[in-house]
Amino acid sequence: MTVTASHPAVTRSHPSAPSARAVITTLLGATLLIKACGFAYDFLGYYIGEAHGTTAAGAALTVFGVGWCAGQLASGAVTDRLGARTACSIGLLLAAGACAGLAAAGTLQTLLLLSFFLGCTMDVSRPAVSAEINDRLTSEGARTRAQGWMYWVSNVGVSLSGGVGGYLAHQHGYQALFVANGVACAAAAVLARRVLTGRPAPARAERAHRSSAQMLSDTPLRWMVGAAIGTMVCAYGLVSVLPLVMNDDGLPPSAYGTAMIANTVAVLVLSPPLTRFLVGRDDRVRYPVAPVLAAGSLILGAAMGLAAVQHTTLGYSTAAVAMVPGEVCYCVATGAYLATAAPPGAIGRYQAALSGAGAIASLTPLGIAFALDTGGRVLVAGLLAASAALAALACVPLSRSLRTSPTPRTAAEHVQSQH
Repeated sequence: MTVTASHPAVTRSHPSAPSARAVITTLLGATLLIKACGFAYDFLGYYIGEAHGTTAAGAALTVFGVGWCAGQLASGAVTDRLGARTACSIGLLLAAGACAGLAAAGTLQTLLLLSFFLGCTMDVSRPAVSAEINDRLTSEGARTRAQGWMYWVSNVGVSLSGGVGGYLAHQHGYQALFVANGVACAAAAVLARRVLTGRPAPARAERAHRSSAQMLSDTPLRWMVGAAIGTMVCAYGLVSVLPLVMNDDGLPPSAYGTAMIANTVAVLVLSPPLTRFLVGRDDRVRYPVAPVLAAGSLILGAAMGLAAVQHTTLGYSTAAVAMVPGEVCYCVATGAYLATAAPPGAIGRYQAALSGAGAIASLTPLGIAFALDTGGRVLVAGLLAASAALAALACVPLSRSLRTSPTPRTAAEHVQSQH
């Protein structure tokens, strides 16, 4: 699924080994591994749908989303309090256990429980990686670029997972995919444990800006999360809505894999020129964050609305390609926001808030399945388009609040200068 700028040029913020470049490169590689082998979520709908029906598949994906919300909140808090190494290593080992459980489970009740547990653990590394990027890089441009690469490798990994997994599932079955997913999570946990160090005690000025109350009072963050939810309802449609409607058409997993490969190829081809258009040579976004995010929302809504009314592999693949410019806009906007707005000591929770927006957006499959059964494809397309429109509207007050409010990071740096 998406992008941003060139390789994370790394500015050392810690003199000790391993270097910031080595740490961040390793974490980006581990993120790519986790996402590229993230078969459990990508094929959860197909796996349960074939055995228990479309409604049960939608319920499992929704339960996964509930767990995702809880897991992001917990991961952000653990990252900020205990450090990225603890959050990554423990969370990813638990995710490996959830994948192994899915491979062995049989009853719908057990599958639903494991879906929730998988949601709690599968994306725990995202807040930790963001925190390491913002902690280790002192240059705003370097942070923006590295945050963008984190989104890029995540989305390319998701597309590879769907593409490759579709063919592997056809040949070897879903249980083999779940086992492979678990092995990848365990390997990433070992990498994180080896490359990360314990979090040092934060400075007094840093602690002053770590309260959850400050986050709740951050008006730009609230509007950013609101816009992100509406946008991600459409963006995550690639891995939640598409399996439901393609399964409804009777298309095999390999057809879904074809659509995901089309998305991956489009990301690789279109991302560089689109990113150069949005991001300058200094790695700063050329345009305000809110309009870029609004444009991404509308593009994603139009693409997923198109996908909802397709019935062929070619049609779904075309819609998956059409999503890419919207994905690029979303990744550029959110990467720039995190690099400049997240205050010291709360970076994990700011990332968790945005990741939580995706988690909330992932609660929709049960509703989509119900809409598909009751109102058909046109109703599904209308709901997705409405979500994108609401996200774009939320960007209006977001733009106003970003113009009138100093960023939390600026405020934190001002406090530090007073001590």
